[in-house]
Amino acid sequence: MKELAYTNKFFVRYRWRFLLGILFVSVSNYFRVLQPQMIREALDLVVENIGLFGMFQGFGMQPELFKILGRSLLYFGVLVLILALLMGIFMYLMRQTIIVMSRLMEYDMRKEIFAHYERLSLAFYKRNNTGDLMSRITEDVSKVRMYLGPAVLYGINLISLFVLVIYAMLRVNVELTLYSLAPLPLLSISIYYVSSLINKKSEVIQRQLATLNSSAQEVYSGIRVVKSYVQEKAMAGYFAEQSDEYKAKSLNLAKVDAFFYPLMILLIGASTVITVYVGGLQVVRGAITPGNIAEFVIYVNMLTWPVTAIGWIASIIQQAAASQKRINEFLNTQPEITNLTDIVEPVQGLIEFDEVDFTYPDTGIQALRKASFRLEPGQKMAIIGRTGSGKTTIADLLTRMYDVTGGAIRIDGKDIRQHNLDNLRQRIGYVPQDVFLFSDTIANNIAFGRRDASREEVEQHARHAAIYDEIMELSDGFDTAVGERGVTLSGGQKQRVSIARAFLKKPDIVLLDDCLSAVDTKTEKQILGYLSGALANKTAIIITHRIYSLIQFDQIIVLEDGAIVESGTHEELLQHKGYYHDLFENQSLEEAEAG
Repeated sequence: MKELAYTNKFFVRYRWRFLLGILFVSVSNYFRVLQPQMIREALDLVVENIGLFGMFQGFGMQPELFKILGRSLLYFGVLVLILALLMGIFMYLMRQTIIVMSRLMEYDMRKEIFAHYERLSLAFYKRNNTGDLMSRITEDVSKVRMYLGPAVLYGINLISLFVLVIYAMLRVNVELTLYSLAPLPLLSISIYYVSSLINKKSEVIQRQLATLNSSAQEVYSGIRVVKSYVQEKAMAGYFAEQSDEYKAKSLNLAKVDAFFYPLMILLIGASTVITVYVGGLQVVRGAITPGNIAEFVIYVNMLTWPVTAIGWIASIIQQAAASQKRINEFLNTQPEITNLTDIVEPVQGLIEFDEVDFTYPDTGIQALRKASFRLEPGQKMAIIGRTGSGKTTIADLLTRMYDVTGGAIRIDGKDIRQHNLDNLRQRIGYVPQDVFLFSDTIANNIAFGRRDASREEVEQHARHAAIYDEIMELSDGFDTAVGERGVTLSGGQKQRVSIARAFLKKPDIVLLDDCLSAVDTKTEKQILGYLSGALANKTAIIITHRIYSLIQFDQIIVLEDGAIVESGTHEELLQHKGYYHDLFENQSLEEAEAG
């Protein structure tokens, strides 16, 4: 219960629903316990009047006595129905309070976990896989809800009904009560043991099912590779092996599950036989009436489910505690990147890197070493270097996906950590190397950074990104859904949609990370023509493997192993005869051959 203490705040939040639920459960059980008493009265009435009815055999009073007896039984029957109706009404109210309360708690918990996920830093997402994140916010929360709703409900029901029934039974006969209830503890222990076995085997099956689903998902996602390497039979064989393992584990569970109901019926039957036998002896002695036996049999059957539920409730609480522990692991994870100020200030665009060192926290790889440069507002800079030289790291540090491990980054003369985090990211238009589009319309993907943008603005920026004509050729134009991760668009189209999305924000600082790698030369020139004008008054950093002659860069730096090895203007770097010079020569040769 230590892990589940986290959920106590939800019980406090919905305390009135919870307290009303307890009241409704108790009232419902009160009317339930009255029903066997009415049945006892009716049965005793019949037994007592059988002899009297026989004595009037052949007399005219017998039909009248029969009518009186019939009316009395009808009265008791109607009374039982009324009590059942009242019990049903309060059961409905009980579920409307406690079960609805659990659904509201589930809703609040999912929102809380999702909001916490969004606050966590990029490093967290590199440490944990998406499937695990999804599992905790879906399956684990659902298991906790079973504790918040059904387990709590049946726990209250068990206590309430047990108190009322035992009290009613003890009022009639203490000895018969003890005999009648003797098998029930054994029933509860047996159910708990069987339930534990079932749960353990269920967990194994769930893990195997997850493996089965992952195998299928990988094949479906990588179907192009599977077909091109003619591995359909091999993958089908592997899937069949996993399916056979799942089948074997499921059959093993079915064997254990088969003991559940027979065991329950056996022990309930034993309790009923004991009640009838001991009750019969008590009737002979005159301690109780025949109606009491029927009353006790009904009471025993009433207690059967609550007592059986003890094992079930314990099992649910165990599962919920395990799930809540997994949820708490992530909820207790604090984001490395936090917002240190609520003050929102305009961003002019002055960027300074002062002896910046950065080592990735998970891998220990040092991505930047003593990197220093200064970019005035409105200036343009290109960052060039081989793969793995640290180019993208600069973009990650500027958007504060990570914080530096040494040195300092200043924007407008103030340490980047002293800027309002949301405002800083809102003022930066970032086109990452790995473009991501949501499963939504193209228009909504472009307007992602500015939800209030008009359709005219969306279309205008699509023209600037040289994607407008291709969008209009699609079946629904800008209302075309792009599919998961933008799968229906080509790499170049996704890059251009991402460029339109970044510029629609009207940012003060623009970061373009190799965003034209998947477009042809003609489209590249069209976009660069727009960028040269659109970036006129914006601070811009373009990370690239190519040299763009259409944009005048105020500064170009060359990175190698995280260090700046060359820095200057285009002409200065050509005279340096280093990596930049060699890249320019090779690119010029390629363009000449292509022309």
